[in-house]
Amino acid sequence: MPTHTRIRPFNTKETYPEQNLDNDLCQAVVANGVVYLRGQIGQDLETRESVGIGDVEAQAEKAMANIAMLLDEAGSSLADIVKVVVYIIDPRYRETVYQVMGRWLKGVYPVSTGIVVSALARPEWLVEIDATAVISAGAQ
Repeated sequence: MPTHTRIRPFNTKETYPEQNLDNDLCQAVVANGVVYLRGQIGQDLETRESVGIGDVEAQAEKAMANIAMLLDEAGSSLADIVKVVVYIIDPRYRETVYQVMGRWLKGVYPVSTGIVVSALARPEWLVEIDATAVISAGAQ
């Protein structure tokens, strides 16, 4: 019997049809009261369409909205986030992305790591936000 739950499983050949990939992944895994999220970007999780192309603020907003939705599906919430990792493709995006993230995580105080990378999985993606949360004792 698995000790974890997989949320929104998918295969990369559906998500990235332009790439020669075939990996079974999911958007979130809950294991031992911890929620591990896949890095979220400016993409609609239902349609797989990129949103906010060319607009790092819109992409960060969508990433945070996706994080909130996935945590809710996992039985957690934004208030339960313990760690975020932010990947941006240009250091000039940092202030905008952190302002967006700060509005969503006001009063949460997670640990945070920010990394500048040369590119993300698709050229139109400018920011990716990865989060780890717990499921509070009251929700279990």
